[in-house]
Amino acid sequence: MKRLLLAAFLLLAAAAQAETWRFALIGDTPYNAYERRELPIMLDKIVDEHPAFIVHAGDFKQGNAPCSDALFQDRYTLFNAVAKPFIYVPGDNEWTDCSRILAGGFEPLERLNKLREIFFIDQFSLGQTKLKVERQSAAYPEHQRWQLGPVLFLTLNSPGGNNNYGRSPAPSAEFMARHPRTLDWLKQGFATARRDQLPAVVIIMQANPGFKHFAAGLAHSGFRELLETLRDETMNFPGQVLFVHGDTHSQHIDQPLRHPVTKQTMTNFTRVETFGYPFMGWIKVIIDTELPQLFRFEIHPHP
Repeated sequence: MKRLLLAAFLLLAAAAQAETWRFALIGDTPYNAYERRELPIMLDKIVDEHPAFIVHAGDFKQGNAPCSDALFQDRYTLFNAVAKPFIYVPGDNEWTDCSRILAGGFEPLERLNKLREIFFIDQFSLGQTKLKVERQSAAYPEHQRWQLGPVLFLTLNSPGGNNNYGRSPAPSAEFMARHPRTLDWLKQGFATARRDQLPAVVIIMQANPGFKHFAAGLAHSGFRELLETLRDETMNFPGQVLFVHGDTHSQHIDQPLRHPVTKQTMTNFTRVETFGYPFMGWIKVIIDTELPQLFRFEIHPHP
């Protein structure tokens, strides 16, 4: 009997020490009228699962849809009505691709500044319940940072379409201004996590940076330095790294980062790609301190 009581006590003690937190990931939605009607329903279902917050990894419209102030305001109203804190990351469809004729022929940087003016106006997330976030600067407020439990989160404005590098061999002026700040924000995040001895860093951006091409030595020009920095920081970080993106509309979870010398899988790095048009859905991520890998995932297609 004493042994049974001791075993029960130890189990209760372990359970008391273990902690969990949860958050939700979506992206590449809504792309059409159907998804615009369905997304509030899906968001309500997510809220019913009690996540600490919801992250949208970019592309809140189809690439050829007009990048109008009215559409931007509609998405702001939609996201801000969510009962939980809502984090949004800019995607290429809402700024770099706005120069397309069908999208309105806008100047991309002007559209990015409009996004900043609407979605990133203060030190708090969107949503009816606010989450306080740290922003890199007034010039780059979309670079956000916050913490949930023992995990540091940060966002990067690195959109699809080769990170707005441009079509010529020389990078665009906008890329040259933004990219060093993006890299600095990434490095600062890892430095903060190491300083505070945190067990994990979560990085969220819109673009799929092309891990397969990077592993083959054929990195895209707009993402080569970012992936090199991400790889080097991950190698020098003792905890877990979770990398979240959208862009290529192929929901999956894998470990695509390779060691530069041995070419072996870097097992402390996990990539999650969100659902994307024409498939709606969301991913619940659970931070579980009992797990060596810290994260576990639940996949929720919609409807």
